[in-house]
Parts: sequence; structure tokens; C-alpha cells
Amino acid sequence: MASVQPPPLRSWDDFVLSSARFAVPDVRNLDRWNNRMINNLLYYQSNYFLSAAGFLLIVGYFQPFQLFVGMTVVTLLFVGFVWAAENQAPIRRFRRNHPSITVLAILLASYLFLSVLGGVGVFLCGIAFPILMVLIHASIRLRNLKNKLENKLESIGLKRTPMGLLLEALGQEQEAGS
Repeated sequence: MASVQPPPLRSWDDFVLSSARFAVPDVRNLDRWNNRMINNLLYYQSNYFLSAAGFLLIVGYFQPFQLFVGMTVVTLLFVGFVWAAENQAPIRRFRRNHPSITVLAILLASYLFLSVLGGVGVFLCGIAFPILMVLIHASIRLRNLKNKLENKLESIGLKRTPMGLLLEALGQEQEAGS
């Protein structure tokens, strides 16, 4: 297995400007929509990371403690869920069969825990908003030939990326590259 490599940053033109093609996904074909999202998450992961990091820096400048608490809670809940899914067969099956519900459950549990701590506003602005923007872009961005080629390299194991590892942790490794 190849070592984990960060993917290159895609051009702004390819990411959102003139050469980018967007279309509303067909909500009647959930498998195709899921495939589009996963492949876009893999292909544009550096752009998504930089966009989310920039937004987090802005929020962190104004509310550093609440943002830190929010990121800690979400990270602990995510790591706890991945550990439980790897060690408990029913949770592993649920994770593979219902990936959207899994992500929503992690975010909802984070929200409920943070509401007790009082960091709900910072959580919603600093963590959930960038995730929402990434998922919307990944849903509506149409794939191109270069995107498909890069995803095939990831799926056959020639390249390993951080997003690929995250998708594997969420039980989506069988979908990537298809």
C-alpha cells in the first residue's frame, strides 16, 4: 500500500469558475449522487480543506475558546464512533448502509453535547457551515475526465490521500472510484 500523500491544490478556475460545471443532482438516483459526492470529495479535498481552514481561522479569531471546544467535541465523537464501528458489527453494518445518517448522527450528537457547554453558535458557524458548503459543492459539481482518472488511482491503491482514509473510516471505501 502506498503512503498517504496530500493531493495537489486544484485551480480556482477548475474548482468554481469558468471551467467548472455544476448541476443539481438527481435525487431519485441516490447511488449516483453518492458516487458523485465521494469522487468530488476525493478530487477537491485540498481545496475543501483550505476553504474550511480559512473559515475556521476567521471564526477562531473571534471565538477561539468556543471553537477549540467545538472541534474537540466533534473530534472525540468522530473517533469514538469510528472505534465503535470497527469493534461492533451492528454499528459497522449501519455505517456502511446509511452513511448520510451516520454523519448527521455525529453532528447531532456534537450539537447536543455542545449545547450543554454553550458553544452552539460557534459550532454551527465554525464547523457545520464549512462541512455544509463542502457537501453542497461536492453534490452539485459535475466530474471531469481528470477527476475520474485521479479517483481511479486512489481506488486501486496507487495513491492514498487523507480524504480517502476519512471515507474509509466512514465505510465508503467501496464506493470511491466507481
